[in-house]
Parts: sequence; C-alpha cells; structure tokens
Amino acid sequence: MSASVARRTFATPVLLGLLLIAFALVAVAVGSKPFNQTIIDIFLKVIFVVGLWVFVGNSGVISFGHIAFACLGGYVAAWTTIKPMMKGMSMPGLPDWLMQTEIPYWGSAIVAAGWAALWALIFGSVLMRLSGIAASIATFAMLAMVNSIYSNWESVTAATSSVVGIPIIRSIWPYLVAALISVFAAWAYGISRHGLALRAARDEPTAAAACGINIPRARLIAFVISGAIMGMGGALYSHSIGIVTPDTYYLGLTFITLSMLVVGGMGSLSGAVLGVLILSTLIQTLRWLEAGVQVGETTIALPGGVQEIALGVVMILILMFRPAGIMGNKDLSLPKRAALETKGPKSPRT
Repeated sequence: MSASVARRTFATPVLLGLLLIAFALVAVAVGSKPFNQTIIDIFLKVIFVVGLWVFVGNSGVISFGHIAFACLGGYVAAWTTIKPMMKGMSMPGLPDWLMQTEIPYWGSAIVAAGWAALWALIFGSVLMRLSGIAASIATFAMLAMVNSIYSNWESVTAATSSVVGIPIIRSIWPYLVAALISVFAAWAYGISRHGLALRAARDEPTAAAACGINIPRARLIAFVISGAIMGMGGALYSHSIGIVTPDTYYLGLTFITLSMLVVGGMGSLSGAVLGVLILSTLIQTLRWLEAGVQVGETTIALPGGVQEIALGVVMILILMFRPAGIMGNKDLSLPKRAALETKGPKSPRT
C-alpha cells in the first residue's frame, strides 16, 4: 500500500464515516424505534452495497450473485446463535458440535465473514476466469444454486420455512461499527496494489496483461474480500429481524443493492455509500406517504407500489442522463488549498 496514496485519499472513508455517524446520531436524537430500525436497515444496505462495490466497482464485472454470500452468512448466524433446543427442533440435521454451539452475535458475524470468504474462494476459482456477460450470468447461476440448495436442505436449513430464535439486536451501534469496518476495508483494498492492479485490468485489460498482471487472480482477491463483507452483512441482517429464510437473500435484495450501486456510481466508494443513503431516504419517504399523512382533517396517501415505480424511474433517469451515477468516478474529499504563488521582489521604478 502506498503511503502517499493513503494520505491523499484518507479523507474519503473519514468523510463517509462521519456521514454514517451523523445518521446514527439523528436516530438516537429522534428516539423512535421504527426510525431506529430504518437507520439499521440503511447501515445493512451500506454493508451490502460496499461489499458489492469491492468487486464490481474495481473489476467492472457486474455480479448478480453476491447476495448468495449474504445468505451463507445469514444461516451462519442461525447455526451459531440460536439456543441448542430450538436448533434441534428446526434443524435436526446439524452436526452435534454445531448443535451445541452458541456464540455472541459479533462472533457469528466474524465466522460468517470467514465462511462466505471460503465459498467465494471456491466459486471464484472457477468464475473469475470468465469475463463480461459470461461472468455476470455465471454469478447469477451461483445465486440460484445457493438459493436452491438452502431451499431444499430441510434438515440443516429448514428449507423454505422460517428459522426463528435468532437473537435480535436492536442497538444501532453494532450495525454502525460494521458499516464503518466495511467502508474502511473497501478503501484499504482500493488503494492497495491488488486494487490498483484490478482497476488497471478493468480499464486496459490488454495492457495490464502485458505488464504481468494476473487478471483472474486479481479478480479472485476482490471476490473473496467482497464475499467476506457480504457474509458479515448477512449475519447482521439475520440479527436485525430475528429470522432467516432463503428468499430473504434472493432477487429482491439483489435488485435493490445493484440499484443503489448504479444510482450512486459504480466507479467510486463514495458513490456506493451515497447511493444507499439517497435511495433509502427516497424509499422511506414514499413508505410514509403510502401509509398516509394527516393534513388537517384529510389523509393524503399514495397508492401501493409507488416505491417500486419510483425506483425504476430513478434508475432510468440516472442511466439516461448520468450513466456513471451520481458520483461517477469521483470520491468525497476535502477541498484542495489553492497553491500560493511565490513572487519575487518588485524591481524599483526608474
């Protein structure tokens, strides 16, 4: 990692972190449980979209399968934190050592990150040899395969039934810490030699290969790191709602995370985070309006389904007028100081 690059770009994760902390402080100040849950959902989306950006933003390969790693992490939370008696009722096929395991939520998040990274390494060893649309379709096949296995492995995942009993974490701070870890990890990867090599391969693959960059290996490293972040997010997502099913981590979450990344801008870490904050604010506002707003003696309510329509319209407008997203390839940074021109002494007039 270049120290000069780190110093030059360190303002980006700091500013993004301060923005996330501001959202958390607003939630604390409001003191509303529903609003607190909304902010938790935003932090979870930040983890997912940042994890997606680590691979998609640096490699340029669209992945439709990253939510599969969140699914793997979500079930790790169920396997490691539910009471043994409840696990025996819903998942009798678990091995005895796992049946008796009961660890804290933060421990399950760490294990989930490792478990998802392992499978990202296994899948990526094959998939990262592909590129373009072939790689994108292959990642979607991976998502469908994981969903199909977890939807039918009844003795270990309870199939399509909801696995209940996962300890629910209502405090906003663990999710904020996880979001900050994700942002700083993504930034550290982006300025590392592996991240720089992958972006070089993204922009000029022929020149990068000629310079000795192993493109499949560079993609695999990003794939594993992004898989770990998604796995951690998946475990925390299960702890935020207390249940897990395979369909929780499928097409709906895939679409919304990709939408947020596209709207914010795939070319920058700031775009990934701001895309989440902007679209989440829009979606939550539309939810309140759909529920109805009291104006005097009249209740104004939008018809159901406006959220999905608005999300589609926003994506169309972004792709039409700003294909690179709101941030494009730019990151948040501190304003640069104007360079002071040094002037010599004026010559005396004659």
